[in-house]
Amino acid sequence: MSNSAFIYSDMLLNYQFHRAHPFNQKRILITKELLEASKILNESEIISPRIASDDELLLFHDAIYVDAVKEASRHRISYTKGKPFGLGTEDTPIFTNMHEASCYIVGGSLAAVDAVLEQGMDHALHLGGGLHHSFKRKAAGFCVYNDAAIAIQYIRKNYGLRVLYVDTDAHHGDGVQAAFYGDSDVCTLSIHETGRYLFPGTGQSHERGIKHGRGYTFNIPIDAFTDDESFLYVYESAFRNICQFFKPDIIITQNGADAHTYDPLSHLCTTMTIYKQIPMLAHELAHEFCRGKWIALGGGGYDIWRVVPRAWAQVWSVMKTGQPQSGAIPNAWIHKWQKEASVSLPTYWHDDKTIVPHIPRKKEIANNNARTLAKALKYILSNKRR
Repeated sequence: MSNSAFIYSDMLLNYQFHRAHPFNQKRILITKELLEASKILNESEIISPRIASDDELLLFHDAIYVDAVKEASRHRISYTKGKPFGLGTEDTPIFTNMHEASCYIVGGSLAAVDAVLEQGMDHALHLGGGLHHSFKRKAAGFCVYNDAAIAIQYIRKNYGLRVLYVDTDAHHGDGVQAAFYGDSDVCTLSIHETGRYLFPGTGQSHERGIKHGRGYTFNIPIDAFTDDESFLYVYESAFRNICQFFKPDIIITQNGADAHTYDPLSHLCTTMTIYKQIPMLAHELAHEFCRGKWIALGGGGYDIWRVVPRAWAQVWSVMKTGQPQSGAIPNAWIHKWQKEASVSLPTYWHDDKTIVPHIPRKKEIANNNARTLAKALKYILSNKRR
């Protein structure tokens, strides 16, 4: 059993744009209750997030942007003035107290850092975090403040550790990449659906960093309709090789759950199989390279009933027990949430393979992904052979 912290407060649920918006933080509560029903989360393991200070926000964001978010939170900013900051768009609409709600998201990620680096925890999980699309002075893709970038800067400033950031969200982790594109002490790996079809349209394998950071950014854009086998081949090969190359002091993973075949906002065809293996490898490599120091964040995931709770619960299960959950989902959880769910809730931790549609180009997609992986890792693999 590892000593792990689960970051949660009902305050995290206040990050909600509007009822019809696909980004629904209720998924955190649903996941927490699944863990409790499964008897693998205890009250003593829960740490409340704090509210991030302005100084902490300014570790990454510009003051002019923070001020704009504050004004928007009180509906004192016009659409014309908000648009250059990405505020008031269809993706990131303005909502009352947006600044305060976003500060709890950031504070949750900082609380996770403190749990591991101050309180001696092995691991920490903050499912409210992982808002990887926002930039220094612009909101984007449902993200107001970039908690992951702020947390990494916080680690660099206060502890001087080398950070490996691994992002398996279906959407490219563009905001975090941009934050550290010229930094050789922060290495970023993003495995995502190709931007040919999906927001934000970036994250090609030739995006490798600049100046001192050249060679410390890794992007593996996988094809639409990628399945479990191909996804895991890319993930395991990339993660292992990059750890051996970079030798991180701490690992931060962004655990978007939107690569699943049920997700309405991506075109990938994976199942719960990958969401068992993703945290297992992160756990293994954190202990091999970082004395266990591993912080996991949430991220995307828009099938909040059938996918996100099971995927995210597996991260905590691996953190706490070293193994994913299997077998049947607790009946008490199904009974409670089925009344509210718009679809039939899953009854098992695994998926029936028949949920994946027939993929005519399966072999071609796998070959394409293998070539993209080789291209992304070409530099470090060639050095290993010397």
